[in-house]
Formats: sequence, C-alpha cells, structure tokens
Amino acid sequence: MIRTKWTERTFTFDFPEGWIFNILERLHGTPVRLVWITDGLSDELLTLQPESKWSIKQHIGHLIDLEDLHEGRLDDFEAQKEILRAADMTNTKTARANHNDRAVEELIDEFSQKRDQFIRRLVHLDLETSHFSSLHPRLQVMMRPVDVAYFTAEHDDHHLASIREIITSTILSSLI
Repeated sequence: MIRTKWTERTFTFDFPEGWIFNILERLHGTPVRLVWITDGLSDELLTLQPESKWSIKQHIGHLIDLEDLHEGRLDDFEAQKEILRAADMTNTKTARANHNDRAVEELIDEFSQKRDQFIRRLVHLDLETSHFSSLHPRLQVMMRPVDVAYFTAEHDDHHLASIREIITSTILSSLI
C-alpha cells in the first residue's frame, strides 16, 4: 500500500461535541506512546534520516513545535475569529530547531508538558466557545474545538506511523 500524505488527507467533522472525551484520551496517550515506541532505541536510530527525511527525534520535535499552533487555535475560538490561524506548511520552526541534538527523553518530556497544557485548555473551554466554528484555512472546512482536537490526534498518529516506519524499515534493511 502507498501511504497517504498528510497534506492530501481530507476530513469530515460531523461528530457530536461529546466525543471530545474520547479524543482527549488519544491526546493524553501520545506522549506515552512516544515513550513506548522509542524505548531502547539507539541515538543512531533516533537521529537517522532515511532518504533525507525527518528523523524520529525530528518527528517528536515537530509535534512539540505544533503545540503552539493548537493553543493559538484555541485562542482563535475564544476570540470568535472567522478563520483559524494557518500552519507554517514549510515547517521552518522544526527545520531550525536542531531536535537531533537533544535527548529523546527531554523531547518527550517537553511535548508531554505542552500537550497537558493544551488538554487543560480544551477541558476548560466555556460552552459558547466549545460550540463555536471557524474556517480551517488549508482544509477550507468549518471546525469546532472538538474538531481541532480530533485533527491534532490524527496528526499525532500520522507522525507516530512515520516513526514506526523508520524503525521497521531500518530493522528490515539490517536483515537483508
């Protein structure tokens, strides 16, 4: 199978706001899954950039870098903006961050702290804000906070799958 690129994904946000609790569990679980998937990996594997793509550490760092965007979008909902702030699709912050120079435990810890803050903010949104919709600039669809949470969880899974792909392909190539 050929993996669908993140930027080619489409989304339908038609589920009830009450699903937020299930989605929050996915968001809570990402740091734990990162610990589990990286446990025991060598720094050589954690910094390997197959085909000059991102390393495992860079994928984790990218998740850190995007937490500010997710929180900013909550600010946009609270301010009742018509259009959510756009992501930097060039990923400049990740490219400049030197995530490969940091310990994986440090990266995961920072991500966990930032993610906890995002979740706290989601949980404490007032009723009016939690029902408010704004336009996602790239997808051109209306989104509510629950949809941003779901989109974030899907993005997490995309990068976890990328990390798994690096690990699997490295193990397979060492067997050949």
